[in-house]
Amino acid sequence: MKIHIGTDHAGFALKESLKTYLQELGHKVVDHGAFAFNEGDDYPDFVTPTAEAVGIDPQSMGIVLGGSGEGEAMGANKVQD
Repeated sequence: MKIHIGTDHAGFALKESLKTYLQELGHKVVDHGAFAFNEGDDYPDFVTPTAEAVGIDPQSMGIVLGGSGEGEAMGANKVQD
């Protein structure tokens, strides 16, 4: 299965671990960032492209991570498919 994943700095370490785990299970993981830990980044830069990619490919799944998860979930749910 293809899984899109994205987060800001708050979920960066978890994303990296989860990405490796999912790949070991045989999934194709598309990383939408963050690609390095940067305390100044912001979740919409990564969550929006992740959600858009799932909208384009409804056979795939998406995982968005962050600090509380509230803003990330709201941002992902605003994307029209």
